[in-house]
Amino acid sequence: MRIALAQFNPVVGDITGNTQKILTLAQQAMAQGADILVTPELALTGYSPEDLLLRDHFYRAIAAGLDELEQLDGITLVIGHPAKLGNERFNAATVLRDGHRLGQYHKMLLPNNEVFDECRYFTPGAAPLVFEQNGVQVGVLICEDVWSIEPAAEAADAGANVIVSLNASPFHRNKIDTRHEMLRYRVQETGLPIAYVNLTGGQDELVFDGGSFALDKQGELVAQAAAYDDELLLLDYHDGDLAPASQATLPGELESVYRALVVGVRDYINKNGFPGALLGLSGGIDSALTLAIAVDALGAERVHAVMMPSRYTADISVDDSRDMVQRVGVKYDEIEIWPMYESFMAALAPSFDGLAMDTTEENLQARIRGTLLMALSNKTGKLVLTTGNKSEMTTGYCTLYGDMAGGFAVLKDVAKTLVFDLCRWRNTQGDIIPERIITRPPSAELRPDQKDQDSLPPYEVLDAIMARYVEHNMSAAEIIRDGFAEADVNKVVRLLKINEYKRRQAPVGPRITHRGFGKDWRYPITNRFS
Repeated sequence: MRIALAQFNPVVGDITGNTQKILTLAQQAMAQGADILVTPELALTGYSPEDLLLRDHFYRAIAAGLDELEQLDGITLVIGHPAKLGNERFNAATVLRDGHRLGQYHKMLLPNNEVFDECRYFTPGAAPLVFEQNGVQVGVLICEDVWSIEPAAEAADAGANVIVSLNASPFHRNKIDTRHEMLRYRVQETGLPIAYVNLTGGQDELVFDGGSFALDKQGELVAQAAAYDDELLLLDYHDGDLAPASQATLPGELESVYRALVVGVRDYINKNGFPGALLGLSGGIDSALTLAIAVDALGAERVHAVMMPSRYTADISVDDSRDMVQRVGVKYDEIEIWPMYESFMAALAPSFDGLAMDTTEENLQARIRGTLLMALSNKTGKLVLTTGNKSEMTTGYCTLYGDMAGGFAVLKDVAKTLVFDLCRWRNTQGDIIPERIITRPPSAELRPDQKDQDSLPPYEVLDAIMARYVEHNMSAAEIIRDGFAEADVNKVVRLLKINEYKRRQAPVGPRITHRGFGKDWRYPITNRFS
């Protein structure tokens, strides 16, 4: 028996387009001798349709897609899709063969943590599904089901010889290793080989990294699909086990993060129909990395960079920006903002009379830049990419309606220290980021001789505190016991708390850790808990 794992990139809500992709993959699988094609979780609709799942006519479109797939002869299809039975909805997989429906499996374990909200939509399933193909009993599981013993054990008890698992497992750092480890436990517990198929592509803040794979009865990795790319992974089952097959080389940690950001930008722009991307280039490291990612995602011809200097912008910032745009070949403009700033200050002078200068004047510069970028976006249709990083989002070191103005926050989940690492990695693939941008001390350049570390702890300290508090839910006291200065910890936690209202208004951005400032961060804005 030959199994084809259809690792591909659906578009949420495009049921017609996704159906055609599955049909094409099925034809390719049949041409290569496959008996079964297994799609990822919710492949017919994309993951996740969210509140589309509450609309009755959504299920009529799903039924039409299944009807079309049912007409295909010569191969068994295991199709992931939402199903509605009476007043209940299920995360389902339907098995189709030669015009017949052999059964429908309902996901038993519904994740309701991190970015997952399946209990809002679905009822958990209660029964295993095992179907016969070429004399082999094939058990079906969906995603979270393989993270616990019970569903796999029930499939084994129902007579399965091999398990296929449909998944929509989003990327975060080191996720592929975690998947391998978890499925080895299921193999050890059941004695069954497992084939695991995953989505690819970006969907709003989520990036699906593919990496489909198979483990034999000993828990050994016998097949590995590439990360991020669409692929039809073919597996042969004979003599009671899955045989060794192709094994792609997986990217290292920094390459994997970088590629996730590229996929996130590419699919957000393309799936939403924007003609390209627009960003403000400052001569600093965050905007340089954002520009590199945008070019790798879209091509230089679809990216427009704008330098908007003021009297506080260093000459080397302008020089480095010009150097980088020449290296990558994007459209580039320079717009001097100081005359506009002076006009604003003249208009505000009566209201500001007697008040000392403070961050108001700094923020005004950022807001002028945001206004210019949004005007260019309106005129050209290109989407503004914001350039702020996770460290800045944590502490509020960003300007609402200024550098936060835009449609997609590329580095929203990328700590500042990781920004430096990603820039260095990208330059190993082609030297496009000027070295001085990487080595200069970071500065917003909104006042004379300004440095980020004037207002914040060193980024190595800030990012370590942030990771513990945001990503690992440690308390301030626990972080202090880890050896961090009490003043630094209290400052970061205080800034995190008082800037929640800013983060709530920030654009969506790709998630690359297991806790980003998106669906998996839901803190109240009005909040007195200490």
